[in-house]
Amino acid sequence: MLSFLSRMAQDFKGYILLLVFLVFQTINATAAPDGKALFQANCASCHNPYKDATGPALNGMDSRVPSKEWLYKWVKNSATVIASGDKYANDLYNKWNKTAMTEFPSLTTEEIDAIVTYVNIPKPEPKVAETPNGGKAPESDNTLLYAILTIILLVVVVVLTSVNKVLSRSANAMEGVPSPKDVPFFRNKVVIAVMAIIVIVGFGVWLTKGSELGRQKNYMPKQPIFYSHKVHAGINQINCLYCHSGAEKSRHAMIPSVNVCMNCHKQINEYTGADQHPLVTLEGKTVDGTKEIQKIYEYAGWDPAAKSYKKNANGDIMAKPIEWEKIHNMPDHVYFNHSLHVVSGKVACQRCHGNIEEMDEVYQFADLSMGWCVNCHRNTKVQFADNDYYSIFQKYHDEIKEGKRADVKVSDIGGLECQRCHY
Repeated sequence: MLSFLSRMAQDFKGYILLLVFLVFQTINATAAPDGKALFQANCASCHNPYKDATGPALNGMDSRVPSKEWLYKWVKNSATVIASGDKYANDLYNKWNKTAMTEFPSLTTEEIDAIVTYVNIPKPEPKVAETPNGGKAPESDNTLLYAILTIILLVVVVVLTSVNKVLSRSANAMEGVPSPKDVPFFRNKVVIAVMAIIVIVGFGVWLTKGSELGRQKNYMPKQPIFYSHKVHAGINQINCLYCHSGAEKSRHAMIPSVNVCMNCHKQINEYTGADQHPLVTLEGKTVDGTKEIQKIYEYAGWDPAAKSYKKNANGDIMAKPIEWEKIHNMPDHVYFNHSLHVVSGKVACQRCHGNIEEMDEVYQFADLSMGWCVNCHRNTKVQFADNDYYSIFQKYHDEIKEGKRADVKVSDIGGLECQRCHY
């Protein structure tokens, strides 16, 4: 019994040591600096790993500088290195038009090493984007063939019906039996009854579900520039509010100006993600992402070679606005406020716009009808917790604390009143 307990204790001790080892390994792996994240947060606004931008290309920089210690000092405080009279530092400073590098005193040597490791990754070879069908010939459309076959079958049915009538009359005449008088098709009571039922049911369906007067569900206009929300909001995870800054502050979410696009595209002048995510239109046409970026430069008046804006004789930048096609349109008699829904109501963008982060070409996801909005107000629970906008509804707060009420819906705070949207 004692030997058994001793073995149990030894096994237990072994398990404890193994668990401690795995925990330390996990902590070390978690604590390892993320070079890509550090580069994007601190360096990407001025540098590109593989080409010159506002600053020099960083790929292979550790082999160009005098030493790693020099690199650490330069990143933490470049001005101090320049002031010390260092020749390499001053040559670099003068080469880049005496543009001072931003200081990063908070970066540790381990984090700088992680950034160096990331920017030294070899540039991936561009791959030719495959066609939507994987290079195969597009499948033929057999709709016309089916239509022709349907017409032929209908003609055969009519001919056979006529032949049947003729044969029936001939048989009746040979037997001396009178043939029934033909009733015109449009006067046949059965046909009239069936057509009446079809018309009434069809009108009822159209009236309740099919009437899209003034609505634009699934509307997807062709835009002047192919802008992929999947690439920007999905793959690169750019926050919606970076471009649509009015959503938290205004009635309108706002369409970003070309200047907002140029904040990133001064540095990003080509689309390098075609191998992982080729850009394809709804019709199956492959889009050249780099050419679409060039269109932005034309609107912004930007010269990518000179890295400066084009100006006319008066010194004004030769820019013009991008004429985006509006997709979501509310009737003039309807008032809708983005900030009320986004800030106070805590409504996610996807609630009304669908999974926008998965769309290459944006389309209208919801029909935005009155019934759709009313049903949302009936079913949506208001987020009362930590929301100062609803602090005035003390009665509902007390009822929730006392257990008399489980939740509060928009309809409970006047969400179904006509004047909320029509006034």
